Amino acid sequence: MPLKKNEIAHFKNRLLEMKAQMTKMLEGAKKEVASPDESKGYSQHSADEGTDDFVKNVSLEVTSKEFNVLRQIDRALEKIDEGTYGICDISGDEIPVRRLEAIPYASMTVQSQEKLEKGLI
Repeated sequence: MPLKKNEIAHFKNRLLEMKAQMTKMLEGAKKEVASPDESKGYSQHSADEGTDDFVKNVSLEVTSKEFNVLRQIDRALEKIDEGTYGICDISGDEIPVRRLEAIPYASMTVQSQEKLEKGLI
C-alpha cells in the first residue's frame, strides 16, 4: 500500500537532515584534503610523507562514497517532489517501509538492487 502523507513527510525530514550532515562532512573533508601540508619538506621523513599521502587518498575515497550517498539523497528528494517516493526505479514495485526506515534514500527494492549489482539489469 502506498506511503501516507505523514510517512512521506517523516522521510523527507530525515533526508533533509542527512543531506545537511553529509554536506557539512564533505565540506570538512574537502578542506582537509585541499589544505597544503605546511610541514612537508621541513625535516619530515619520507615515510611520514607517504603516510600523509595515504591518509589523503583514503579521505578522497571516503569523500567519493559520501558524495555518492548525497546524490542518492537528492534523488530521493526529487522522487518525493515527483510523487514517486517509495516506488522502485527498476521494477515499479513498492519499496517496503522497513527498507526505507533503514535506508531512506533507497530507490530500489532489495531484489532490483541485487539484480543491478550482479549485472543482470
